[in-house]
Amino acid sequence: MTRPIQLLDVVALTEDIPSRHLNRGQVGTVVECLDANHFEIEFSDNHGRTYAQLAVSADKLMVLHHQPVPVAS
Repeated sequence: MTRPIQLLDVVALTEDIPSRHLNRGQVGTVVECLDANHFEIEFSDNHGRTYAQLAVSADKLMVLHHQPVPVAS
């Protein structure tokens, strides 16, 4: 079972958004939870400059994990 997407989660797009010149795999940060299934995502470059910010539905996002996920015993 996966947990819901939360504020400040680091996420990646699971599909292209051509109208915004964003490709599958681009990484952003959740900066606002609009409702249970829509989130405002900020995409920034390696210098911290925002190059896109838009609402994205949860079905187009994947939460990234930087630590091992605990396994139930």
